[in-house]
Amino acid sequence: MIQEMINRYKRMRTESYLRQTYQHQYAFVGMGQHALTNLYPVLHYLGVPLKYICVTSERKAQLIERKFPDVKATTSLDTILKDDAIKDIFVSASPSSHFSIASQILRSGKSLFIEKPPCQTLEELDTLIDLQRLYGSPVAMVGLQKRYAPAVQLLKKRLSKAHLVSYDLHYLTGAYPEGDALLDLYIHPLDLVCFLFGKPYILVCRQVAKGSYILMLQHPHIVGTLELSTSYTWIAAEETLKVCTKSGIYHLSQMEELTFTPISSTAFGIPVEKLHTHHETKEILCQRNNFTPTLASNQIYSQGYFNEMETFVNAVEGRNYTVATDIKTIRGTYQLIDEIQTNKSR
Repeated sequence: MIQEMINRYKRMRTESYLRQTYQHQYAFVGMGQHALTNLYPVLHYLGVPLKYICVTSERKAQLIERKFPDVKATTSLDTILKDDAIKDIFVSASPSSHFSIASQILRSGKSLFIEKPPCQTLEELDTLIDLQRLYGSPVAMVGLQKRYAPAVQLLKKRLSKAHLVSYDLHYLTGAYPEGDALLDLYIHPLDLVCFLFGKPYILVCRQVAKGSYILMLQHPHIVGTLELSTSYTWIAAEETLKVCTKSGIYHLSQMEELTFTPISSTAFGIPVEKLHTHHETKEILCQRNNFTPTLASNQIYSQGYFNEMETFVNAVEGRNYTVATDIKTIRGTYQLIDEIQTNKSR
C-alpha cells in the first residue's frame, strides 16, 4: 500500500510537469556564456517554444541551426520584430547593446525580458519606462534574478515582520577588466538592498580602490554598510548579508543558505549568556541540498534564474504571476547607482 502511494505521488508529479505547456512563440536575442549556462537550460526544462535565436555573426547563426534544427537563426532583429507570431522576446546580449535592443522591442509592443543591466544610465531607464507605457508592451522585465531566489523571498517575508536594526553586506570578487563593475556586478547587491529595505539615502560613499567601494546607506527603517570590491579573488568570491533585528540575526550566504540566530535575553540589563554556559542556537531557514539532484537543489534554482524565467513566461501567457522586477520597480536601484557615480566623480 505504501509503495502504491509513492508511485501515485511520483506519477502525479510527472503529469503536473507535462501539463505545463506554453502557447506563445518566443525569440531569444543573444547566445553568450551566461545565456547558455543559466537561461537556455531553464527554457529547455520548461518547454518554452523558441522560434528564433538572433546573433550578430552569420557563422554563429549557421552553427545554431545545425545544433538546434527546430530554431531559426538570424542576424536581423527586424525579422523577429516583423513576425506577428512572436509576442515575447528574451534578450541577453552585450550590456552596451541592451538599451538599443530593448528600445526597438518596446516600440514593437512585444513583451520583453532583458538581462541586467537593461541600460547604462537613469535617463535611459526612464526612456524605456516611457516606451513601455507609450507602446503598451504587456510585460517589461529585467533579469535581476536575486529577487526571485528562494532564500531572498523568505528573508523578505521574515523581515517584513521584524524590528530592523542594521545590516552588513559584502560582495567581493576578483578583477573585472571586461566591463563596468558598478553596472555589471554591483547592480545585484545594490538592487538586493533596495528590494529588501526600501529606497536608500547615501550617508557615506568612498571609492577605496579602482572598482571598489565602501558605502553606508540609510533606508526608511534600517542603516547598512556595504563593501563592494573587485580587489579579492574569483576562486573564493563572497556574497554575504547579515541583518540584525531586535529578536536575532539573519545570515544569508551566497544565496545558498539562510540562517537565523536568536539574540540572548537579558536579566536586569545583563546578557543571560554571560551568566551561565550558553549554547548558540542557529535555525537553518533555507539551504541548498548538495546531495540530492533535484530541481530545488540546482544552483540555477537557488540563485533565482529558474523562478525569474518561469515568472516571465507565465506572466506573458496571462497566468497569475507577480513580476518582482518590472522595469519600473528598479528605478530606485538606478537612482542609487547614479548617486554613487556622482560621488565617485567628486
